[in-house]
Amino acid sequence: MRNSSDIEWRSDARHHVLEHESDRYPELLAQISNPPLLLYIDGNPELLHLPALAIVGSRNPTEGGTRSAFEFAHHLASAGFTIVSGLAQGIDTAAHRGALAAGGTTIAFLGHGIDRIYPASNKELAHEIAASGALISEYPLGTHPGKHHFPERNRLISGISLGTLVVEAARRSGSLITARLAAEQGREVFALPGSIHNPLARGCHELIRQGAKLVETAEDIVCELAPLAGHVLQTTMESTSNEKPVQLLGQEYVELRKHLGHDPVSVDELAENSGLTIDQVSSMLLILELHGEVESLSGGRYSLLS
Repeated sequence: MRNSSDIEWRSDARHHVLEHESDRYPELLAQISNPPLLLYIDGNPELLHLPALAIVGSRNPTEGGTRSAFEFAHHLASAGFTIVSGLAQGIDTAAHRGALAAGGTTIAFLGHGIDRIYPASNKELAHEIAASGALISEYPLGTHPGKHHFPERNRLISGISLGTLVVEAARRSGSLITARLAAEQGREVFALPGSIHNPLARGCHELIRQGAKLVETAEDIVCELAPLAGHVLQTTMESTSNEKPVQLLGQEYVELRKHLGHDPVSVDELAENSGLTIDQVSSMLLILELHGEVESLSGGRYSLLS
């Protein structure tokens, strides 16, 4: 029986509860071991059906680790991936902020009731995420943060994502738990190498020794996930009848498409005309190609498909 606070929370148009039996329940989460029976969502539930990448790491990263998480998230969000993390301090925060700065989408899975914010220092960030992305919890309203909740929610961070990138992690850390879960779930695992003198690089090096893919640029991840993202994007397009595929990706893609025609144009020309960087244009063209919006021609030129 629902209490008054639960009824009040559900009355907000931005709040949603997805049941496991619902047609709107995300397919990737339905595939994992012990999927949540309920998902409490503050934000846009449709993001759960778009290609996503998890970025996780230390709560006390180096300045370089923070910068890397932000830049990787910014690039990958610009390429059309939803960035998934856990709202924790450190790498999680940098990843969420990188996605938001790119005008992309990001999801935060919480280890407590969705009517609470932890840590309190990320209250403003949580509101920003809910406004353009989504906060998600499997725990009932009012549930306090618990130590065992955070390892539990890690299976959702990895489960909803096509891959998980670890940026700075000690050998014993929650990030390595997330990476292990990702591997068990059949998802890709990526690790960013670091200095042998940085203790926070040791967890990433351990993952690489165990078979995680070493990445140096965000483009490494885009290329690796392109075939998987194409399948998810195709499923999304087939189930969406009222919107053009490019509209699902965001305003930056709509703007880039304005500079594309049936006459071939180079990446350099598109970057100059759109005001985007060459890296951004290259990544976005790959996603548009997966959508069937553009075709790649000889000489590194692109044109719209009829």
